[in-house]
Amino acid sequence: MSVPAPRRTVARPPARRPDPRRDARRIAVAVAAMCLVAATAATAPAAPAEPTGCGDLVRGQLCLRGPVGADGTYTATYRRYGVPARREAASAGAVAGDGQAAGRDAITVRLGYQRRNDRITAFPGWFGTRRTQGGTVVLSGRVEMLADECIRGVMERGETVYVTKWSCS
Repeated sequence: MSVPAPRRTVARPPARRPDPRRDARRIAVAVAAMCLVAATAATAPAAPAEPTGCGDLVRGQLCLRGPVGADGTYTATYRRYGVPARREAASAGAVAGDGQAAGRDAITVRLGYQRRNDRITAFPGWFGTRRTQGGTVVLSGRVEMLADECIRGVMERGETVYVTKWSCS
């Protein structure tokens, strides 16, 4: 009995390893993306100390909030300084014997907005007129704005008109 000769086979290529150059490219792209995100966050402006769209008046603060440079609902708020809250004013009136204490500090104001762009400043648009309650009045409305427009809050009391600084997108 004869033993067959061993078969000779062609040598296989070695097991394939990941290309180190491809890994280096992936790592470089990931590091560059993280640096870009970090640089963007570092250059972003800090949050303002006061809310944007507010202006300090002699006896209070006038604010306008909304999606500046876009259509949406805008809210004008006027808050008087030094006016006691509703409950405190009512109790102070009861103690002093004056039932009108809560209404004594109330004033009637007209709140709205004004828009502008590089060509024109529009006439004020009004949300309405209301009497302050507890030293505060809030009125809202829908405003249609173009992306290049700025907006500011407007308040009218009697013959005097008050405005905030312009807020631009």
